[in-house]
Amino acid sequence: MQLSFLDPGQLTARLELEAPLPVADGQGGAEIGTQLLAAVWARIEPVTRTLHEQASAASYTVTHRVWMRHRSDIAAGMRLRKGNRLFWIRALHDPDETQRLLVCYCEEEGR
Repeated sequence: MQLSFLDPGQLTARLELEAPLPVADGQGGAEIGTQLLAAVWARIEPVTRTLHEQASAASYTVTHRVWMRHRSDIAAGMRLRKGNRLFWIRALHDPDETQRLLVCYCEEEGR
């Protein structure tokens, strides 16, 4: 197995890792809020951009690969935040199975 190498100096984006958290809505149901878990340094690589129409307005979805140091508390369905930008984690894996690095495959939506 070939080891993946990433220069730590390329981890230049400061992201906040957030997990979904059900919050009572006062009527017996729940809304989905978020809970801040950690702040991490990462490298963001845009991969694809897809344009689509939503309610007669053009919008787009950009997929990204987000590289970071390995963490065992990340799962699909969480999100990463950089200011107003939200990166929804759809899948993740350890590229060389050494628990040094983690690659998250994320989607970012925008208008």
